[in-house]
Amino acid sequence: MNSGRFNRTAGNLPTLDRFLTYRLHMLHKLSDRASHELYLAESGLGLGEARCLAAVGSFDALSVNRLAFEANLDKGQASRAAQSLVDQGLISKSPSENDARSVDLKLTEAGRQRWTQVMDLINRRNHEIFGCLSLEERRLLGDLFDRLIDHARGLNQPEE
Repeated sequence: MNSGRFNRTAGNLPTLDRFLTYRLHMLHKLSDRASHELYLAESGLGLGEARCLAAVGSFDALSVNRLAFEANLDKGQASRAAQSLVDQGLISKSPSENDARSVDLKLTEAGRQRWTQVMDLINRRNHEIFGCLSLEERRLLGDLFDRLIDHARGLNQPEE
């Protein structure tokens, strides 16, 4: 029985569904879809807005570029989500004290309340997704992800 696995291989390579990058992407897609539905139902925010609110609330002030990085979105997505959050009165936008070309994004009082709600949802989603792992396995996986992320960042650094 195939059980959804691919049969063809190229030489000694595993099938596509056995590559780590493929499996990470699959977990990402499954996780994001369920997270989006949960965030929308329980906080009224889509996934991008919830990520942006979580990021803004986790720092004193963020520029749109930094928000995109911290929320793991592209700049256009972050900008649209930030504007939506401004329009909803959840974050404020003011000229940056450090860069006249930029703005600082900060939580409003209403935003702080919604941030707490969103962070609780994120915590719950993490428990749902990783609940099949023991505490020790979650710690190990976290350490491995940190190493992989640091390594990938090093690979993506431009040569001088």
